[in-house]
Amino acid sequence: MNAEPFFSFSGYHLALAAVGGAIILSYWLPRWVSRREPAASGLLILLGMLAFAVVPGVPDVPDPRVIPYPWEILAEITVIIALFGTGLRIDNLSSFTRWKPTIRLLAIAMPLTILSVATMGYAIAGMTVAAAILLGAVLAPTDPVLAGDVQVGPPLEGGEHTVRFALTTEAALNDGLAFPFVYLGLTVAAQGLAVGDWGLSWLAQDVFWRITAGAAIGAAGGWALGQVLFVLPRGATLADTASGVVALAGVLLCYGTTELAEGYGFIAVAVMGLVLRRVEPRHTFHRRLHDFTLALEHSLTAVLLVALGAVLPTLLTGLTLAGAAIALALIFVLRPAVGWLSLAGSQLRGRDRWVVAIYGVRGVGSIYYLAYACGKIEFWDEEPLWALVSFAILLSTLLHGFTAGMAMEGISREPRS
Repeated sequence: MNAEPFFSFSGYHLALAAVGGAIILSYWLPRWVSRREPAASGLLILLGMLAFAVVPGVPDVPDPRVIPYPWEILAEITVIIALFGTGLRIDNLSSFTRWKPTIRLLAIAMPLTILSVATMGYAIAGMTVAAAILLGAVLAPTDPVLAGDVQVGPPLEGGEHTVRFALTTEAALNDGLAFPFVYLGLTVAAQGLAVGDWGLSWLAQDVFWRITAGAAIGAAGGWALGQVLFVLPRGATLADTASGVVALAGVLLCYGTTELAEGYGFIAVAVMGLVLRRVEPRHTFHRRLHDFTLALEHSLTAVLLVALGAVLPTLLTGLTLAGAAIALALIFVLRPAVGWLSLAGSQLRGRDRWVVAIYGVRGVGSIYYLAYACGKIEFWDEEPLWALVSFAILLSTLLHGFTAGMAMEGISREPRS
């Protein structure tokens, strides 16, 4: 019987060490050049790429083109927590005027982005119509996870600048509102372009019912969780003693229930956060809950981005010149242009208008949508889709991550709404 060597290296433990080291360095290194909040998202991807390339014996991270399910689940949980936290942190919903930029971003900028990206995917990259529609839906939403640096502060902090409010509420709602177009891409892939066969069904189920059910169940769930945490039983409420795990359980219950009812769970958890915050709006538990969910969100995001970095060299082998051009156009031209145009006539002016237009961060939500769609049906264009989307995420995390602090400092001296 051969004895095991005294020193043996487990690939699993090497992977844990590589991931841990990459995360620590991603948050620590920016402190040498700036005292702002660390711009870690881009570094997490780059250092994940480096760690899995140079550390010998590290096992391969599952390729999302081959095994999309773990990517779908991890990204889904991360987005759920982020959306709930985004809804929770908003202090002031009192004025409809505050919502005008958000409505314009959702009703004008997002559809224009979907249409433009889909058109480029079809005309420039030569994708099928179904894949082009999916590409537009995947890349249109502002990510609620990676957009944290440009959103409003924690609950009870106050002073919500109009720019931060617009970006926060856009990120809270546009993930769910992009889902009908993901289903549109799946429908076209499965049934073709004969709209008469599925058009009314898509409008009735994927647009009207799923959005309405998500908003209604989210509102009911937020009110019910508020009663459990703050009202009943009187004199011994959970908010006085409980950790955030109880509220997190409520979020999972709300999301799961909404999905079982064929509604959009992303809309439900965002609305849940907004409604829960209106129950005892000044209670300090909201801040504790926000900090708890934020820690979970950052932890899951860090692991996911390091994993993306690990597979990025493989994914980028499918990147064509046309795909790279589309990603560059989206980040540097399209989103700023449609964002700026959609805000015409709003109360945002000058620098504020440009900041909102530019900082449409792409990230974890795009990973979820693409993994979800590719797990439902096989697209002819999966390889270029993953290459283009991952390249766009890398561009966005680097550009937006490293400049968000300066942009937000520029607006911090201006009047708040």
